Amino acid sequence: MHRYKLFLEYDGSNYVGWQRQDNGPSIQAALEAAIEAFCGDVARTQAAGRTDAGVHALAMVVHVDLTKPHAPDVVRDAINQHLKPAPIAVLRAVEIDADFHARFSCVRRAYEYRIINRRAPLTLDKNRAWRVTPHLDVEKMDQAAQALVGKHDFTTFRAAQCQSETPVKSLEQISVMRAGDDVVIRCAARSFLHHQVRSFTGSLVEVGRGKWGVNEVKKALEAKDRKRCGPVAPPDGLYFMRADYESAP
Repeated sequence: MHRYKLFLEYDGSNYVGWQRQDNGPSIQAALEAAIEAFCGDVARTQAAGRTDAGVHALAMVVHVDLTKPHAPDVVRDAINQHLKPAPIAVLRAVEIDADFHARFSCVRRAYEYRIINRRAPLTLDKNRAWRVTPHLDVEKMDQAAQALVGKHDFTTFRAAQCQSETPVKSLEQISVMRAGDDVVIRCAARSFLHHQVRSFTGSLVEVGRGKWGVNEVKKALEAKDRKRCGPVAPPDGLYFMRADYESAP
């Protein structure tokens, strides 16, 4: 068997998420169908993360085992040919050691949540960002967000259906920045809970709107109570940005 590491970009607007499911089209099912059409292998792909319905990716890392060797550029181009017209693309393919695992070898995952802070409706960015109409105080949002950095029990920011064994996670970094109407929240950690970034975002928007004080996010975190979470942000603005590994191309 020959293992390949793939970097995927996709628009998740019309998909039930990364993982193959019975209730609609998934990114995984589309990718595996394209691989089978390319080389005949009925392969199961493994991804660095499992994005939810409506969530996008700029560089999701996936690995797949193929029975025959192929040049990496051929793997990329052939899969892309069979993915058309789906809004999914293999940006790069690399042949990798058999002990590499897209999920278990990953040491850091990074997400970005994009808000467009304006009164006008979205046109080009419809389904690709969250429009928030009240003005957001980004400085206060960023200040409030820093209480989330470190190792904590994130029960407040964990979806009820989360399958993680523990709510305790270590958030390495979070920042909130503005560029014109765009407000971007960036997070990095080894792993995340279900809906964790969207839960952070909804609570931080409450701070930005002036409905919560800066210290309310810290208080909500310390409460370890899902009821203390702000409204969960929609999936539209969430992007899986990258997966980091100790030593891999």
